Amino acid sequence: MVVKEGYQQTEVGVIPSEWKVKKIREVCQLINGRGFKPFEWKTDGLPIIRIQNLNGSQDYNYYQGIYDKKLEVDNGQLLFAWSGSRGTSFGPHIWNGSKGLLNYHTWKIVINENEISKPFFTYALKKLTKFIEDNAHGASALVHTQKWEMEGFEFPSPSNQIEQTAIATALSDADSLLTGLEKLIAKKRNIKQGTMQELLQPKEGWEVKKLGEVATIVRGASPRPIEDTKWFDKQSPVGWVRISDVTKSKKVLLETTQKLSDLGVKNSRLVENGNLIMSICATVGRPILTTFDVCIHDGFVFFKNPQVDRQYLYYFLTFIEDNWAKSGQTGSQMNLNTTLINNTEIPFPKSPEEQTIIATILSDMDAELTVLEQKLEKYKKIKLGMMQELLTGKTRLV
Repeated sequence: MVVKEGYQQTEVGVIPSEWKVKKIREVCQLINGRGFKPFEWKTDGLPIIRIQNLNGSQDYNYYQGIYDKKLEVDNGQLLFAWSGSRGTSFGPHIWNGSKGLLNYHTWKIVINENEISKPFFTYALKKLTKFIEDNAHGASALVHTQKWEMEGFEFPSPSNQIEQTAIATALSDADSLLTGLEKLIAKKRNIKQGTMQELLQPKEGWEVKKLGEVATIVRGASPRPIEDTKWFDKQSPVGWVRISDVTKSKKVLLETTQKLSDLGVKNSRLVENGNLIMSICATVGRPILTTFDVCIHDGFVFFKNPQVDRQYLYYFLTFIEDNWAKSGQTGSQMNLNTTLINNTEIPFPKSPEEQTIIATILSDMDAELTVLEQKLEKYKKIKLGMMQELLTGKTRLV
């Protein structure tokens, strides 16, 4: 491999000639948390910072006893969860809560700022985390690494802090853009929720009927045994809807992972394009509109021949989705029975035109949210590209 002028081949890849390869132990100290025992937990005092708190949980245990000052964590402190779920809890976190005490399974990272810029190292560590995960111990989802391993991981770094600062500033600006967009999306979602509350509450002159009176509610069916390959055909135009297909979709179902053969269709429940289905098992009460012919198993119901606007019905079901879990039957999985669904009341305007107007308002809000969410995903990809370019020196800012 020919390395272009001004660059060098190193154990971490091709980097600028004046950059250095550093080990984590050379630029920081890793301080492990303490395993606070249940009998030490109190209802007030200093909060104990556990893995779930790094992901936003406000459920704290507290400590009132004597402790090593090294366990103190202040707002803005860089932490690293060395045991956790891949892609979520495992890895670096900036603590944004009040002063607390560090629990076990997490390191406090004390950076030697004479050696490296703290903001730069934070981004370098975020980029390095995927490599650390890939070399960690444990199952595919839950992984952990050891201190001596962590200290030996290497990363490229500009030799001077001017370039380090320039890189960190560019990435921080990108983060600010992402944060602003995330806040806007959250605000729009709250506005939509308030609008649904206002538009879907029964008004004077509205009708209130049971769902079973405004549509025929038909439960799905599964070919048995479901593992038999004769039920499936990758070339079939008829989708086989699974719960996972619905949970990863939004308002409309655009694709399914599996397709049913003609024989599979005959032994299941066919739902033609443009209809409304709802999950009644595991993720209960999730409605979705079909955009192609599908078959549903007995973990779904189909709202056949609705006497109200189908989009209006979709938004009403979305509005009450969280309520289903309170009424469902529990077992190995939460599930709803068709009697409960049939007897659930739906308020609606008598005028089909008014139903359509309400559905259109909410649909327009959904469309706006979709545009913003797509923009957010685009910016996230751009940010990842920036990290790859800037943190390897492929693109230089100084």
